[in-house]
Amino acid sequence: MAVEPQILGRAVKAAQYRQHRALDSRLASVGSTLAQWDALRAIGRTPGASARDLAAATFQSEQAFGTLAGRLVAQGLVDRRPGRGRRIEHHLTPEGKRVLKAGHAVADSVLEECFEGLTEPEREALLGLLRKIEGQPER
Repeated sequence: MAVEPQILGRAVKAAQYRQHRALDSRLASVGSTLAQWDALRAIGRTPGASARDLAAATFQSEQAFGTLAGRLVAQGLVDRRPGRGRRIEHHLTPEGKRVLKAGHAVADSVLEECFEGLTEPEREALLGLLRKIEGQPER
């Protein structure tokens, strides 16, 4: 029996929704939300990145990321600095690095719970299939 694409798409969305709700709920314990922690993670990976690059990395519009970055600056988690030309660079503050690190521990715990029902070969297969859908080469 063939799997209907809409059923498959909904199953992917349901798994993502469950994961996001658990992450958002548990990240509150370290003073963050999922969107904030994801932005901190992107900035931590690419210090000095522009809002445009960070918006793409976090799957947001530039406007939405700009609003979020403004909140992170107000909370003392991110510094914005002038870059080349009109570019504004984003960097984590020491407090931003602390929240990011604490968030990693929370995320590791939540994601381990989300995937605990899968064996290691199943996890590898799932990752390979998701990368294939995304158009990334298998690693």
